[in-house]
Amino acid sequence: MLILLIVLVALVVVAASATLVVTGRRRRSALPPDRTRAPLRGDTTTREAPAPGQAPTRAPPVEVPSLDAPPGDVEVVEVEPSEAEVAPEPEAEVLVRPRFRDRLGKARSLFAGYLGAVRSRDKIDVVTWDELEEALILADVGVDVTSTLLDALRARVRAEGITTPDALVDALKADLIAMFKGDRTLHLDKTLTNVWLFVGVNGVGKTTTIGKIGLRQAQDGHRVVMAAGDTFRAAAADQLALWATRVGAELVRGNEGGDPAAVIFDAVAHAAAKGAELVLADTAGRLHNKVNLMEELKKVRRVADREPGHVSEVLLVIDATTGQNGLIQAAQFAAAVGVTGVVLTKLDGTAKGGIAVAICAQLGIPIKLVGLGEGAGDLVEFDPTEFVEALFEEI
Repeated sequence: MLILLIVLVALVVVAASATLVVTGRRRRSALPPDRTRAPLRGDTTTREAPAPGQAPTRAPPVEVPSLDAPPGDVEVVEVEPSEAEVAPEPEAEVLVRPRFRDRLGKARSLFAGYLGAVRSRDKIDVVTWDELEEALILADVGVDVTSTLLDALRARVRAEGITTPDALVDALKADLIAMFKGDRTLHLDKTLTNVWLFVGVNGVGKTTTIGKIGLRQAQDGHRVVMAAGDTFRAAAADQLALWATRVGAELVRGNEGGDPAAVIFDAVAHAAAKGAELVLADTAGRLHNKVNLMEELKKVRRVADREPGHVSEVLLVIDATTGQNGLIQAAQFAAAVGVTGVVLTKLDGTAKGGIAVAICAQLGIPIKLVGLGEGAGDLVEFDPTEFVEALFEEI
């Protein structure tokens, strides 16, 4: 029995060994005849199988440049873009005119409380007149102008038999609109080399105003030259240069600390030679009570008006937030250089919009442009009716 068991185990071992041998042969027969490695991705080198008895050849090693090695001479070739790659010409800036009512929120808020109280009354009484007076003075119309305005309004109430507060408010609106007299046109004669001279104290926004006006005039088809006459503020000429690039205007500038009159004279000569119609001349900000600086401004005005130049506008730039100080500035500059119009900046940022009334009523200088925001399109022509309607509109 034991012998029979040993024989059976031996047969099983022999059968298993035979099976392993057959399996190994099948695996070897499944391998490809050429067991050289498949080319790596990106390797396009063709390798031939070695001849019988010849050692296999290896591909030459790829030279990898050292990251620390200095770069060799590199030739930069500028490739002309195809028609499909050429970027379109930039379109002209679209200047969207803002509405007064959308930008005079602070001034309207001041008036709204007083006008609401006036309209809520059943009749016109002493309190009504006091509320109107307080509203006008707080808006920086000025004490003298307010007194003159209300005296004329009282006479009108008696003459026309006005009895209701609503009719009184309407009469006040009409009187305010009538106070804005004068020529609000920006004069430009195409047959001359026009000079628009910009004057004012420091920080009112003269240079920015020039840039915005230049953009408007260029879009209207006028050729513009900008004169960097502010030679005392280091960044003034650079700031004007940015605007000139944006506008497509030519810039004439001088040395820092140089004679501003000479810069403006050169700009006029350059404009005449190039056939440009308009020179926008910047000047350094100066305090209106500094006699020597105002004398220098008079010289600039005289030089700018020499042939071939013609000063057709002297624009005084006033910051609306300065209130009654702006009125004093206007008087001094008007006496020195003959101001033809006012540019009232930052009108959207103040509740003291009444300074516009005071300038026109006391000095007779028309307001030609007003700033209603920071954008290039926010410098707009002054419209008295739209201005007053915006102030009196109910919130």
